[in-house]
Amino acid sequence: MAPLSGFTDLAYRRAARRGGCVYSFTEMVDAASLAYANGGGETLLLRGDEEEFFATQLVGADEELLKRACEKLNKRDFTLLDFNLGCPVPKVVRKGAGAALGQNIAHAHRCFAVLARESRFQLTAKMRILSETDPAPTLELCAGLVELGATALTIHGRTREHFYTGEISYDIIAAVKNAFPDIQIIANGGVNSPETYRTMRARTGCDLIMLAQGIMGNPWLFRELDGTHPEPPTLDEWHDMVKFHVSGMIALYGEVSALRQARKIVHDYLKGRGFPASLRAEASQLSTFEDLERLLAHAVPAAVTTSGRRIL
Repeated sequence: MAPLSGFTDLAYRRAARRGGCVYSFTEMVDAASLAYANGGGETLLLRGDEEEFFATQLVGADEELLKRACEKLNKRDFTLLDFNLGCPVPKVVRKGAGAALGQNIAHAHRCFAVLARESRFQLTAKMRILSETDPAPTLELCAGLVELGATALTIHGRTREHFYTGEISYDIIAAVKNAFPDIQIIANGGVNSPETYRTMRARTGCDLIMLAQGIMGNPWLFRELDGTHPEPPTLDEWHDMVKFHVSGMIALYGEVSALRQARKIVHDYLKGRGFPASLRAEASQLSTFEDLERLLAHAVPAAVTTSGRRIL
């Protein structure tokens, strides 16, 4: 599961693991915020006792702030540290970070060199392709990262300009895999079903796939893709997952803050499952756990199989 800013806290990761996720990250962590914080980021970087694999992702373009952020992160325990070179969100690229830094290849390499020198963790990087037709700039960026010690690269198959829509440039990801056969190449972008998963694997030759928007409200996608449980969740499973996820948020943030944040989470769980619009309106007003329980009581199945199983 990708590092999803504003989403992949401990509660989100636990829900994903229930759905079959093995590898997950904290939310993207801003180097400046971390460098200037006095013991901050406790909730953002909180590790669950059951999380054997625990990774975080750092974003930033200021070499001194990256160094100071590494000093803070080195006091914690992570499986690996990933560097973000692909976030296209305006507030990130305006600072020259994320996808903007990925396009500034020389500076991206200098920043990654800081991490290689200062961090005590295994390093990886996540980026976007730099051209839809020419693999050369993407390969140049990757080559420098590998030379500096990156042990895996995640490639989102869209350029910065396309954000999260449009066709995936499978050939560019395949070119990266062919150029660097000895490290893990993780493909990302547009995988939201078994069909798109199979296409990505076949056309890129990648080692792994990182899921992002496809699992928002659908943590069961992990088990669908590994073939252990290809059917959609039952209504009871859906109820249990939503309550489990929001209860985890309450444990992290307290009821008032958690339910305010949970509105977008519940909207995602409702999306595309045939529920009436009235439930989406209820989700927008969630203020207490009792509100959530009323919403769940109003939820009705979108379909009933011939075997009588209520599925969504």
